[in-house]
Amino acid sequence: MPRVKRGVVARRRRKETLKRAKGFVGGRKLYRQARATVEKGLTYAYRDRRLHKRDMRQLWVVRINAGARLAGMTYSQLIHGLKKANIEIDRKMLADLAMRDPATFATVAEAARAAAA
Repeated sequence: MPRVKRGVVARRRRKETLKRAKGFVGGRKLYRQARATVEKGLTYAYRDRRLHKRDMRQLWVVRINAGARLAGMTYSQLIHGLKKANIEIDRKMLADLAMRDPATFATVAEAARAAAA
């Protein structure tokens, strides 16, 4: 079996890691520490892509609840009424309506109240 010289591959791998470590401070720019920090950062990025979805939904629910309270309902009553009325607006759009266009949100809430009754 012929001898394989791996210098090019190893250098490419280290350069990629050090490129990802751009902006790190102190010894974290050295390869061994940079590799550990980059791996940890990638782990956090993977986890937080999922947590971001959870955080955004939580924010939307809070905003919808605030708008629903102004319309004289609770969040759960509003969602129940929307399901009964077959109004298919997702929480992202409802939250945006509650923030930017309270008049339209009040109309939607009134339709939900009528369907729930």
